[in-house]
Amino acid sequence: MAGGFRLFCVLTSLSVFAALVYAAGNSKSSTSSSTVPSAPPKAAVKPMVDIFHGTKIQDNYRWLEDSNSPETQKWVEEELAYTRAVLDPLPGRPAIQKRLTELLSIGSVTPPEIAGKYYFYTKREGMQNQPILYVREGLNGADRVLVDANQLAADGTVALDWFHPSDNGKYVAYGTSAGGSEMSTLHIIETKTGTILPDTIERARAASMAWQHDNRGFYYTRYPKKGDVPAGQEMYNRHVFYHELGQDPEGDDKIFGEGRDPEDWPEVSLSNDGRWLLINVSQGWTKSELFLMDVNSDKPPSRVTTGKNFLYDGEVYEGKLYITTNEDAPRYRVFVTDAGNFDREAWKEIIPQTDAVLQGVSVFGGKLFAQYEQNATSQLKVFDLDGKKLTDLSLPALGAVFGTGGRWNRDEVFYGFQSFTFAPSIYRYDLKDNSTSLWIKVDAPSIDPSRYDVEQEWFKSKDGTRVPMFVVHKKGLEKNGRNPTLLTGYGGFNVSLTPAFSRNAYLWMEHGGIYAVANLRGGAEFGEDWHRAGMLEKKQNVFDDMIAAAEHLISEKYTDPKHLAIQGGSNGGLLMGAMITQRPDLFRAVVCQVPLLDMIHYQDFQIAKLWIPEYGTAESPEQFKWLYAYSPYHHVKVGAEYPAILFMTADTDTRVDPMHAKKMAALMQAEAKNGASHTRPILLRIETKAGHGAGKPVTKQIEEFTDVYSFLFWQLGVKE
Repeated sequence: MAGGFRLFCVLTSLSVFAALVYAAGNSKSSTSSSTVPSAPPKAAVKPMVDIFHGTKIQDNYRWLEDSNSPETQKWVEEELAYTRAVLDPLPGRPAIQKRLTELLSIGSVTPPEIAGKYYFYTKREGMQNQPILYVREGLNGADRVLVDANQLAADGTVALDWFHPSDNGKYVAYGTSAGGSEMSTLHIIETKTGTILPDTIERARAASMAWQHDNRGFYYTRYPKKGDVPAGQEMYNRHVFYHELGQDPEGDDKIFGEGRDPEDWPEVSLSNDGRWLLINVSQGWTKSELFLMDVNSDKPPSRVTTGKNFLYDGEVYEGKLYITTNEDAPRYRVFVTDAGNFDREAWKEIIPQTDAVLQGVSVFGGKLFAQYEQNATSQLKVFDLDGKKLTDLSLPALGAVFGTGGRWNRDEVFYGFQSFTFAPSIYRYDLKDNSTSLWIKVDAPSIDPSRYDVEQEWFKSKDGTRVPMFVVHKKGLEKNGRNPTLLTGYGGFNVSLTPAFSRNAYLWMEHGGIYAVANLRGGAEFGEDWHRAGMLEKKQNVFDDMIAAAEHLISEKYTDPKHLAIQGGSNGGLLMGAMITQRPDLFRAVVCQVPLLDMIHYQDFQIAKLWIPEYGTAESPEQFKWLYAYSPYHHVKVGAEYPAILFMTADTDTRVDPMHAKKMAALMQAEAKNGASHTRPILLRIETKAGHGAGKPVTKQIEEFTDVYSFLFWQLGVKE
């Protein structure tokens, strides 16, 4: 479970004019080939050799890893000029940008968090770059702006990262960060007056918080500042502290983390009576531990779990600890035990494992509110505290629940719901009379969902495993074997790709395109067994699943390799890299976003050591073998022809370092048959003042998607 840690993934001799006009459907745009450089800039070849466990590996572009080097910056500048020269003249760009502006003006909303008499939630409307934090006093009260990050930067590049109201809603702690860095600064605002308190805490990335019920202070997580830990360790060593309002944060007591693994990821919660602090410590995506501390005593936190290689999550209510775990149950189950009783034998199973995957359990209104997932779609169920099922909640359609909000002492629960053809909506469930009502929804007047079909199809992967895929397209689509098709996937880190309302995908589908989402192994769609079948030494299964998904779309006459494109980011960017190097014949175009591509050195950059439990490390002889076997950067073949590729990264990405995309672009432009091609180019796009994707302003999203779809329309021959 450990949701926060999951927290933190797109030219031959024919003249350019002729190529663009032909691919875009005989547009009358007058583009001259003289406006486009004859080839991308050449990156200097500076061989560096490593020897890993007896294997010699040469890297010609290691120097591009230094983003501060003037030579790197000059090459990047020339590279981006080349990319702009190719993308900017593409026919149809103005119409694409206009429609994307309309689509991305469709807003967003989150389920409210309840605190005392207040309801806190975020909403974005129109061309607002960032969601706004609103507060509502009483269920039917008027909404009031509490925090508007749009006022913090004219270009919208300061984001509201998270917020945590105090128990009665008197205060709200919230985090902001600039330029996509995600390294939040914690602020506190008084709800009633809007007054911002002087308490400010730096280095509060993805902060987990638990307020004391008397508002005197809170437990929270933060990172060390430079000088507190050895150089390079500032992105790790996330520890738990206690802060009392009005005091200097530098003097805050450290509650948990000292002497532990620097890659630990702790999160905190407090029991309904304020006595028990529960600390959930994730150690990768397959193991977590629970610790419990009586805040009324001087004893340090005590271990609840047994150190086994399983995931645990929990909540303390009325002196009982409710534990959700995949211990000997890959689809999860629920136990209960007395808080303070650390005997594993005292655990009592109250909700057994079922065919569906249990995503999480919360105590709302004195009942257990459970979210399940079956075949990548959501289910909601309510149980009593002994595990007896009381009811199933009826959802509007097959789709995904994207958040819940409630309180242990309130008879109401809020949840968000969306699907491919269902705009995000927030529902209120009344625990007293089992009624459900719409609380707020996102309006999407420029889209008619009834025009589209959503199908879930199954295909067999290389080893015979059945894998599902969602396929979305206009009704009445003809399977003619040449429909433009965009396939995406992820396959890792226990993340499910459930039906989501993708605003930009409608641009694709409106032009006859097929949008396909494959539920690859490595995700959470079918429990921990599904996850582990796509990680570490079994990572190749993910790539085989993606290849099988593409082959299914072709064999079912949806499309062919000339009209098939793929897109993925982060771990999905690694997936794109594997597709480029393993099956370049299957795809016409690839959008590879914020990717991991050099799997031999990945762990040496940014926060990537956190991902060693998922991928492994080249420092291990055994793990080096499987990493080197698929590492995309090390499998580019000289003289091979590859799909057209748009590598996309960001200069302030603090998760996946932009060196991956830079080095891969330089290597492929130098060695691929189409490395200097104008009709099937290899391009590099680097966003400024943007990180891995979180908090990216709408204006930058429009620019980015305009490049993506202009590129895809061109390469797949989609007529604007």
